[in-house]
Amino acid sequence: MSEGARLGHTGDLALIEGLVAAESIELAQQRGGSTFLVAEGAALQPLAEAIDDPDAVVFVGTYDDVVLGVASMRFVVRADGQPVGRVERLLVDAEARKSGIGEAMMNALLESCAERGCTGIESIALPGDRNTKNFFESFGLKARMLTVMRDL
Repeated sequence: MSEGARLGHTGDLALIEGLVAAESIELAQQRGGSTFLVAEGAALQPLAEAIDDPDAVVFVGTYDDVVLGVASMRFVVRADGQPVGRVERLLVDAEARKSGIGEAMMNALLESCAERGCTGIESIALPGDRNTKNFFESFGLKARMLTVMRDL
């Protein structure tokens, strides 16, 4: 039995869209999650587009060839002119977490960044989501900015 990651394809869409829908429900329950989904969620590239976009990559995370995770990343140029990989999604089915699937997908994302000549990789973690923050930190990512907000 082993975990892994492979490029996603259109045949995976039904499975991974289900994972994204479940993740959206989970995100909405976290601090800052509902605001993120409304304010930023619409800007996330749909997975069907990302699979065919030469400036994006989609990986599926597997365990014994069963798809249990999805990671999507866009290759962008930041305002400072640096090319980076911007992770938009990295999620694993709740019952399959801590199995190595997330790590396999993150390694695939890092390899894609290196192949594209990116100078960095970036993503977001919601406030209070210690597991996501710790996961990214285990790969050397560090917080560089906090966004604060007050509802009026």
